[in-house]
Amino acid sequence: MSLDVERLYGLVPSVYRVRDSEHGQPLRALLGLFANELQALEESLEQLYDDQFIETCDDWAAPYIGDLIGYRPLHGASPAVASPRAEVANTIAYRRRKGTALMLEQLARDVTSWPAHAAEFFEQLATTQYMNHLRPHAPATAAVRSEAAMQAASDARGAFNRVAHTAEMRHPETASGRFNIPHVGLFLWRLQSIALDAVPLTPDTPPDPADRRWRLNPLGADLRLYRKPRRESSISELSGPAHVPAPLDLRSMARALRQAQSQPDPDADRDDDLGAGESVHLERFVAGAWVTVPAAELLIADLRDAGGGLWAHEDDVPPGRIALDPERGRVLRSDDVAVPLRASWHYGSAHTIGGGSYERADAPAGARVASAAEALQPHLDALRPTGGVLAIADSLTYAQTPALRVDAALELSIVAANGQRPLVAAGADVVLEIGARGRLVLDGLVISGGALTLAAAADTAVRELVLRHCTLVPGRRLNADGSAALPGSPSLVVAHRFARVRLEHCIVGALRVAEGAEVVLDDCIVDAGAASAVAFEGIAAAPGDTPAGGELTIVECSVIGKLHTERLRMASNSLLVARRVAGDGWRGPVWAERTQEGCVRFCWLPLDSVAPRRHRCLPDAARPRLAPQFTSTRYGDAAYLQLRRATPEAIRSGAGPRWRPADAPPDDAAFGPGEGEGGEIGVMNALAQPQREINLRVRLDEYLRVGLRAGVFYAT
Repeated sequence: MSLDVERLYGLVPSVYRVRDSEHGQPLRALLGLFANELQALEESLEQLYDDQFIETCDDWAAPYIGDLIGYRPLHGASPAVASPRAEVANTIAYRRRKGTALMLEQLARDVTSWPAHAAEFFEQLATTQYMNHLRPHAPATAAVRSEAAMQAASDARGAFNRVAHTAEMRHPETASGRFNIPHVGLFLWRLQSIALDAVPLTPDTPPDPADRRWRLNPLGADLRLYRKPRRESSISELSGPAHVPAPLDLRSMARALRQAQSQPDPDADRDDDLGAGESVHLERFVAGAWVTVPAAELLIADLRDAGGGLWAHEDDVPPGRIALDPERGRVLRSDDVAVPLRASWHYGSAHTIGGGSYERADAPAGARVASAAEALQPHLDALRPTGGVLAIADSLTYAQTPALRVDAALELSIVAANGQRPLVAAGADVVLEIGARGRLVLDGLVISGGALTLAAAADTAVRELVLRHCTLVPGRRLNADGSAALPGSPSLVVAHRFARVRLEHCIVGALRVAEGAEVVLDDCIVDAGAASAVAFEGIAAAPGDTPAGGELTIVECSVIGKLHTERLRMASNSLLVARRVAGDGWRGPVWAERTQEGCVRFCWLPLDSVAPRRHRCLPDAARPRLAPQFTSTRYGDAAYLQLRRATPEAIRSGAGPRWRPADAPPDDAAFGPGEGEGGEIGVMNALAQPQREINLRVRLDEYLRVGLRAGVFYAT
């Protein structure tokens, strides 16, 4: 029983309590102080007992308990190992199952927080089989008559290979060797699958006169669809293709759909990734309600371009059927299928930045709400006199060009609801009118078709513009093949010389910012379309001018294109991929007018840049040819600006601690905890991918059985 003030006061003889009441209860107040100290002591004793168990101990005690069983701490790179509690709790179980494929797969998944698959390569060796231990599932020759086997052979070095190989002598840790008796492979999926729900299909461009061709991507471009991973049905089951966020394969889906359509029970479990709650879900509007398109009416087809503005198989779709191409995100309907159509589907992403339907902060309570692609301007006009928040509640396309006006000394926020990705498809530039000392915040939006423009003002008052988790489509809009329609065109134009602009977790095209303004880029991609294009500069008064842009701070960003700024206050852990061309009039691909001010630390930028003093930057005199290599440089691809493993290790693990400005308060979350040393240079730094791999290799040294050798392979 707790010794609270009531219990202590009840132990005092009543004569003293009577006298205490007559004098205003000073004794009771004194006992209250004792009660507080006793309560703290009781809580400390209870916590001391709890600290003896890994399930209930404080975070500080977990490493000490782990030390009793020989636990080795790791980088706190992923959420699973940020606190070692779960891993310490599972250490004994891990050791009991040491070296087994199931245990190694679970270990890889727990340590890296990535989906994983463990492959025992001795099972994939072409060997003469012992007659007393036949393995009919592992024939030495490929089943050339099996469509599934031949499709698996197309990825014969992948995670789920089922084709036998001759032995490889290379080691898996260093030379990516695979097929040998002591070799084990751990395949990791770095790309994540993100859902986009209930989005109307977009007509093909140029418009199809028969209105039969549609695309799933609201931006009107081809887009590879990704699988929604399922959970393994049992802890004793290794992961399979259905359990990882891999790109959807046309042939596999077509084969699975044919098998499903041949089943007598249409509601039986299917592996075709189609249907409500699955990777792709098609619906049509019938009798005032959205109805699922049944599997019997679907086809999986290769709808690639066939020339002459046509798609393949346009004349082959039977009546009443809808053809889907998951590798291009295309839909082709027969003439008698009713429209409109909408779909829920999944796309791949390397990093949760830009406008996206991933987890973000909830819209504040009391926000004004817009939905169903209604006009935004009436809501914005109503909020103009008072400021406030406008929340967009869905992921639909808002084909309009609103004017964003904020009166003096007020703040206006336009945010996407958590998990939504609304697209503002503007027909012209979106004008920003921010009054003196006003603040405009855009959060979670995708804007295409025009640039955001903030005009100059006669006064010298500050205007603030903040973009968080937004995408200003590089090149303003996309062509049907996914390329930028206007590469190099600016996405943001700021003409006010006293503006303060902050971009956090954004993807944008080129920036044009007047000299005198201040710009902070934090965890962003700035893509001008090519290294020789202009990513950042001032506003030119005449064609051919190369004016300097405002003061620039770049933290953990990837920039494609040249930079010209009056002052580069700080560039930290960033990739500045730029290149001069003959006759462009630039002194350097990264060009700061005031090189005596500012600093560039832990960055990659060309050696001929005109920049402030460098600190541990690449390339350097000893390694002049070091350069990043990207999996893809096209916006919309899942691996957009992801570094390939062929990128030199000095770049993949050359980042330093996260920079914090000297005037930032210690608890300012905008600049992070000050970690990140040893991570990638560039926008993927926050993913801590090198640290996750190091953590896994540390654990493999501990949990591999003697004689086994393990390799780590990135499947995506």
